[in-house]
Amino acid sequence: MKKITQIALLFLLVYGNTFAQQEKGIIGYDNWLNPWTEFKPNKVDYGKPTQILSGDITRDTKLYKGDVYLLLGDVFVTDSTTLTIEPGTVIIGDFVTKGSLTISNGSKIVANGTHTDPIVFTSGRSLKKPGDWGGVFILGDAPTNKFGNEDALNYGLTPSDAKDISYGGDNIDSYSGIMNYVRIEFAGKRTRDYGYFNGLTLAGVGQQTVIGNIMVSYCEGNSFNILGGDVNLEKLVSYKASSNDYEFNYGAQCKILNSLAIRSPYASGAEVSRCINALAYDKKEAADFSKKQTNIQAENLTLVNISDDLNYDIKIGLVNEAIYIGADTSFTIDNSVISGFNPAVILDNKIKINSENLERIGFTRTYFNNCKGNIFIKYNTNNEDLENWYGNRAFNNVYSKGPDAETFIDLKNSKRPDFRLRINRIFAANDDLEDND
Repeated sequence: MKKITQIALLFLLVYGNTFAQQEKGIIGYDNWLNPWTEFKPNKVDYGKPTQILSGDITRDTKLYKGDVYLLLGDVFVTDSTTLTIEPGTVIIGDFVTKGSLTISNGSKIVANGTHTDPIVFTSGRSLKKPGDWGGVFILGDAPTNKFGNEDALNYGLTPSDAKDISYGGDNIDSYSGIMNYVRIEFAGKRTRDYGYFNGLTLAGVGQQTVIGNIMVSYCEGNSFNILGGDVNLEKLVSYKASSNDYEFNYGAQCKILNSLAIRSPYASGAEVSRCINALAYDKKEAADFSKKQTNIQAENLTLVNISDDLNYDIKIGLVNEAIYIGADTSFTIDNSVISGFNPAVILDNKIKINSENLERIGFTRTYFNNCKGNIFIKYNTNNEDLENWYGNRAFNNVYSKGPDAETFIDLKNSKRPDFRLRINRIFAANDDLEDND
């Protein structure tokens, strides 16, 4: 009996330590990145296209694993049609015509891959680069904060009917389909008049839509762009985006759980880019304040900047903040990891530091590691008020200077990295990174 009790106690100790390790940042008793993600997509030969997708898809259509599909120009799924994609299917965005796929409002996509057989959207070039093709747009009729609720995409798309690029409405439960175990690689084409496309744009997408286990890698635009809507996101991965990893705007109501952003100072574009860019609007006069403004609830995120020499990269201006929060935006993050940024968070200078605003912007049980400063107001180098507020023990935040090798389980593994926290490696530290001026 005594021996059984000792074994039970040992099990509880090990289980408890494992749970503690899983507490902050991405969670899972196994590395859920395996085996469906790909961190070297430029090394993969996906084969040559055997089928072409172009123009409008106006009747229910299924894409099969046995074929490789080419998105030729702007492809639209319209007329309440469902596009079903079999697990393991490869869809290539054409470089010359900058192929893209738009699921119009009222239509659906069912791209339900598996962890061993993901669906892949990628470049067909032999030398793949960010921006080789357009991206994927999913449009629904969930609310935005625009006057009249409805809006239209503005990326220079050429639909046969203007309604095919409209989104927004009153349907919180809007269902646009399923995207699960999907990779989107080398998207984000640049247009002369409309800027960059994004890897995956969700515009007016509602709660019944299933979005999970999606990896966007090497995107020239934002990896994930959420415009309005009311959507839950889980197990998303953004890898080495040139622009923002996750952008929220136009009154988006969003829960994002157990997700990852991996930035590189050597892959970012010329403009300031972040892991999270949370805005309520582009122009305040365009927002209807009788409606809900952007509200982001984040939990168990890992936001990490991978640098060969972090102090030097910060000094020469290659590293930005991890999170930017705009005026009139509500944002909370819990049980998360923010590692290697300059600083961790910046709040828009239009946000007044008072109890009302601080109740809308919450940082709790979060691990700030290797950041040159934590939370600041834009253009203000004195953050004493914010440090005192978010440093209060009630919020249970942790500040550290741990090196990546000791912070994450296996960050250096080029094929199968593991970005979960190491067991018992969290320790408190009050110092910022060295200032090597």
